[in-house]
Amino acid sequence: MSKEALVSAVKQIVAISRSGDAEASFDGYARLFNQPWFSSNRPEDQRQALKLFVLAKRVGQPSARLLEAYRAAIAPLTELVSVLGEPEDFEMLGVCHLMVGNEEAASNLFRRGLALERDRDPASDLCGRLMTRVASI
Repeated sequence: MSKEALVSAVKQIVAISRSGDAEASFDGYARLFNQPWFSSNRPEDQRQALKLFVLAKRVGQPSARLLEAYRAAIAPLTELVSVLGEPEDFEMLGVCHLMVGNEEAASNLFRRGLALERDRDPASDLCGRLMTRVASI
């Protein structure tokens, strides 16, 4: 699928979320991340879509549909981490594992991302976020 199709799908999901139906938007993200064509997009395009979902601020107890969307995000993020090894991908994958209850995997992912980001730019915002995430587990 083309970048335009990915952008269109994300816009639809965001519109659903903004209309107040968060649960339907979680279903939309889960469907998107489970699509075989999702991983055929450029890594930076995948990352943008994943970032919109994974790093969104949420309050309250996570619903089953939200957790399912986090589970769906694990596969494409695992692929990005395996192929590219970008610190921000480690952070997002760690968040997904944390949300689905796998704290040990989350901690390992946050630590690995932190080590990579410290080598690149120890004063970055990402480095600070990863240090906070490591300390919170």
